[in-house]
Amino acid sequence: MDLKNYIAFLAVADHNSFSRAADTLYITQPAVSKRIALLEQHLGCALFDRIGRGVILNQAGKALYPIAQRIKQSFNESHQVINDLSGKVGGQLSLVTSHHIGLRRLPKPLKAFSQRYPRVQFDIAFMDSEVACREIEKGNYEVGIVTLPLKPSKRLKLTPLWDDSLVIAISPDHQLAHKKNITLEKLAHHNAILPAIGTYTRALIEEPIIQKQGALNIVLETNYLETIHMMVSIGLGWSALPRTMLSDKVIEIPVDELEIHRELGIVVHADRNLSNAAIAMISLLV
Repeated sequence: MDLKNYIAFLAVADHNSFSRAADTLYITQPAVSKRIALLEQHLGCALFDRIGRGVILNQAGKALYPIAQRIKQSFNESHQVINDLSGKVGGQLSLVTSHHIGLRRLPKPLKAFSQRYPRVQFDIAFMDSEVACREIEKGNYEVGIVTLPLKPSKRLKLTPLWDDSLVIAISPDHQLAHKKNITLEKLAHHNAILPAIGTYTRALIEEPIIQKQGALNIVLETNYLETIHMMVSIGLGWSALPRTMLSDKVIEIPVDELEIHRELGIVVHADRNLSNAAIAMISLLV
């Protein structure tokens, strides 16, 4: 069975759409439909239910999905193993990271790595840490450098690198600036700017406050910390930001009974044989 058919199947399943799968694979929609039809003919059953303009996996498709992932991963690893037999560090390294880590933590390590291993070609993607972990689990990327999940999948192997303290940040002209003995109750009365619901960082920020105080007045949600920093600097509300992002425009205020820490680190698939390039990258970071 042609590997391309399984890759098309995974793309359609991930996007719930033949057209979006075609865009992802850089082929036409009829080509995707043909590959799915060949796969269904070979297996003797349909794999998707058509609902309106979208598609979803049926029972057979759900059963096939993890198998197709392993087929794709095994094929990629077979090429990797042959290329790595020389012991040299080269080839392509697929790496996924968050925008914040990519901007604040990775420039120096990536520069050092590229100078040491000039034969390695990077395939770098930027996305939310939660999405990145799912992509690693699917086998679409080899190494993730992200905010580590609070409850990781058993399929993922985590290596902590940096403890990233978060502090409550406001603009210097905020009502709470230079105040002492700020309680969670006082903080909760002011507008908040937070990462989106479902992100690891949002859970770290919100959970301890909500447990003691209740709902927050959230005026804006965005997953880009640089955007949050800007919104805080112009006085739209408070947020929790890495201490490294403080400046003369964004200052820290101490809040009683509140300490927020998140771990940044490496995520790889627990069952994946890593390439020489991936091993070298991890060794440089650890």
